[in-house]
Amino acid sequence: MPLWKIYHPVGKFSASDKQAIAERITSIYRILPKFYVGVVFQEVPRDCLYIGGEPADDFVRIWVDHIARSFSDEEVRARFLDAVSQLLAPFIAERGLRWEVHVDETPFSLWTIQGLRPPLADSLAEERWIVENKATPYEAAEMQLA
Repeated sequence: MPLWKIYHPVGKFSASDKQAIAERITSIYRILPKFYVGVVFQEVPRDCLYIGGEPADDFVRIWVDHIARSFSDEEVRARFLDAVSQLLAPFIAERGLRWEVHVDETPFSLWTIQGLRPPLADSLAEERWIVENKATPYEAAEMQLA
């Protein structure tokens, strides 16, 4: 699961902006079931966000939790962060907003969806979850690689 938490100034993103951002974020996780990807937009009033001790109404903070997959090396991490910059640019950088992003990676073993342990990467069960776009029980035999 990637869960994106986007803290932003009040009124900086319209409902259509949020939809477009969520769709763009979901699109970069092509190998995962779409329902794994969550995006939360949290408006932050000017008097509730301070950067360098000063109120900030032009700053977006993005916190990404990765659990379904981990990055294998620095090159992959760099490519991911570059892709994030490109996909968000029209909504943040090109609007003159300052921003920051960080990614946490949580162990896969500390994750459930609707009480189910997610299937292993590239397994038959995960392939089925991708097609069905929902979490459903699976048999041990489905843990074989697709």
